[in-house]
Amino acid sequence: MSKSKEKVINNNKISMAQVAKAAGVSKMTASRVLRDEGGYSEETRAKVMAEVDRLGYVPNRLATVFAGDQKSTFVGVSIPELGNEIFTQVLEGIDRKLGAFGHQTVLGMTDHALIQEERWLETVLSWQPAGLIITGRSHTPKSIQLIRGAGIPVVEIWDVNTGPLDMSVGLNHFDSGYAMGRYLIGLGYSKFGYVGTSHDTANAASTRLSGFAKVISDSGGSLEKQLLLKDAPGFYTGFYGTEQLLAAHDGIEVIFFQNDNMAVGGLQYCQKRGLSIPDDIGIAGWGDLPIASIQPYRLTSIAVPHLRIGQIAAEMVLSQINGEPLRRSHDVGFKLIPGSTVKMSENG
Repeated sequence: MSKSKEKVINNNKISMAQVAKAAGVSKMTASRVLRDEGGYSEETRAKVMAEVDRLGYVPNRLATVFAGDQKSTFVGVSIPELGNEIFTQVLEGIDRKLGAFGHQTVLGMTDHALIQEERWLETVLSWQPAGLIITGRSHTPKSIQLIRGAGIPVVEIWDVNTGPLDMSVGLNHFDSGYAMGRYLIGLGYSKFGYVGTSHDTANAASTRLSGFAKVISDSGGSLEKQLLLKDAPGFYTGFYGTEQLLAAHDGIEVIFFQNDNMAVGGLQYCQKRGLSIPDDIGIAGWGDLPIASIQPYRLTSIAVPHLRIGQIAAEMVLSQINGEPLRRSHDVGFKLIPGSTVKMSENG
């Protein structure tokens, strides 16, 4: 293979001018080829694209957008964390749907902090995205100002909002917590515990806990202890959280966990202590996560269509970009999953 045909590998950024020179055409012609604008022969196109491949040239799509030559295909997506598989499933739904229509996600992680979201918004909006998908319904005043002034489709996901800044898709977390509490009360439980994590700002998990506590209070039960840990909501957090909870309140009959991963950690601790599930203590989770499907028992939980939330959010952005009519608020609902980790009904 001649040297001119060898693949060029170096650490220097290749410019369009270099591509044009190597192909023997003007920079304007090379630019027209890369933007598929026409006005050139097929032979010229082949020369330019051959040099693009040989030199490893990557077009600056952002510069093209800023120049006003092309609409942005970027959609900014913020989630609280990647370590929580609930949000990775939502993100997968978003990315699949956007990718099918030629759009790309620009990801930001807020770590459940409103100021982090604000900083991310300032950055991502400077890239002129086609739309935004942001997690949660709580935002700083400046974030709200940035969102409203962006002039692009914006979807708030996860906690459904009937009065969104623009659009919203998710579920009513208060109702899901209330539904779990009502179910457990119906089974005859009266002394409850809760194990979850805490954050500096309001979030969906705290909203679920509010619904859970409300129905217990209304029914004359007792929420003996709400344990909120400064940690990620995973297996080990559920394990040591259960240890702390039961050490302080040995009369608890059933524990509701922030999510299924924590619930499985709690189950492991109870089994290590020799407690029988559900005879000695009941366990309930939330989310119907994959871990529940490989356990030797059916975990009592709340099923949520995580992937579907992401897909609908992406569809909302795409519909508004295309000027199509759409619903401003979409409640995907939830489903209570009875399992063998709580006792049977007193009547059954």
